[in-house]
Amino acid sequence: MFLATTAAAALAVTAACGQSENMNEQGGGDDGGEAGGGGGPVELRYAWWGSDFRHEYNQQLIEMFEAEHPDIDIVPDFTDWESYWDKLSTSVAGGDTPDIMHQEERYLREYGSRGVLADLSQYDIRTDAIDPNILASGEADGALYGLVNGVNVYSILANPRVFEDAGVEMPDDTTWTWEEYQEAMTAVGASGEDVYGVVDHGANEAGFHVFARQHGQSLYTEDGQLGYEDELLVEWWNIALNLQESGGQTPASLSTEQVGASPEETLFGQGRAAVGVWWSNQLATLEDASGEQLELLRWPGETQFEQPGMYFKPGMYISMSADTEHPEEAAMFIDWMNNSVEAGEVILADRGLPANLEVREAIAPMLPEPDQRGAAFLKDLEDEIVDSPPVPPVGSGETQDIMTRYNSEVLFGRLTPEEAAAQFREEVEAAIGAS
Repeated sequence: MFLATTAAAALAVTAACGQSENMNEQGGGDDGGEAGGGGGPVELRYAWWGSDFRHEYNQQLIEMFEAEHPDIDIVPDFTDWESYWDKLSTSVAGGDTPDIMHQEERYLREYGSRGVLADLSQYDIRTDAIDPNILASGEADGALYGLVNGVNVYSILANPRVFEDAGVEMPDDTTWTWEEYQEAMTAVGASGEDVYGVVDHGANEAGFHVFARQHGQSLYTEDGQLGYEDELLVEWWNIALNLQESGGQTPASLSTEQVGASPEETLFGQGRAAVGVWWSNQLATLEDASGEQLELLRWPGETQFEQPGMYFKPGMYISMSADTEHPEEAAMFIDWMNNSVEAGEVILADRGLPANLEVREAIAPMLPEPDQRGAAFLKDLEDEIVDSPPVPPVGSGETQDIMTRYNSEVLFGRLTPEEAAAQFREEVEAAIGAS
């Protein structure tokens, strides 16, 4: 399941420049000086999104850090995913950017390019225990705008019980091709009226990115353009149409109903589909939903074309305001959050597996069993994944909604894949300002 999109695509960050003149007072310390600075504790506002569980453990992290640094007060500022981007946009426009905030890859370049985010490479934050490819995923325009908090990978989740009931052999994910994928999904779909091989994959922006990378292309280029040929998107949608016709995937009406469904509401979560496309850190949630042990698989085609397409994705980044009055203290908190085993023992795999490989190894025995299997899966991929894609361009937060809409048009037969690919390109290029 792809990440949820947000209506906050048009971020009101034009007021970023000059924030230092408009910043609300955030504490009595000197700029970059010693914590406290003689004027009382330094105050830092820390903004994040997430569930109640995340809010609770972040409060615990704040208390732990403040116990070690009594001259620094961390003020929590949290909300849900959808509201987060509207709230952050409003704060930035008003010159009241949080000192420390979480970022997501589709918005990192947007905030960074407008001068909202500090270049973390200029501060004393340890990064040597992070894979260089993962570290680079937080870089844009020569600056490190975000430090990766956690790592996951877009993968195929399989339900062995559904395969067994259908009399279909589980695929060998180290060798299977797209043709073998379609054959297997069709065979599962033919085994019963209430089961499918897969819920439609065609609306998945991240899935198409994997497909494009396998063919030596990319959804986006380093300079913010679209990096694939339309014929490849046509092929992507034709696979979905072929599966829909063969019964290997859900019919159009059911496919569209499943978009945005919670894990418990999905056919895969209900044990009615052999595979689904999900982020690896969702394994435990889906096992809880289905009540069955699932398996993480590589995407089909990983050994079929020019290169593997899978990539390690930052679960989220942690960033610093370029206009914080206390950058050294903010850097201390960011460094502690990413590099201390104590923090890792609290966070575990909620943000994806720790980007710091030393922390990941230290907390591995503490992880729930599904997350341990997820960690083993990522480790198996380390020698196969060739690089990380570039940070998406400004405006790319709209791409998922656009792809979902055109995928629906294709599945219902209102547009041919060729027509949809051309119109998709036109809309996305307009959104990202591509030439």
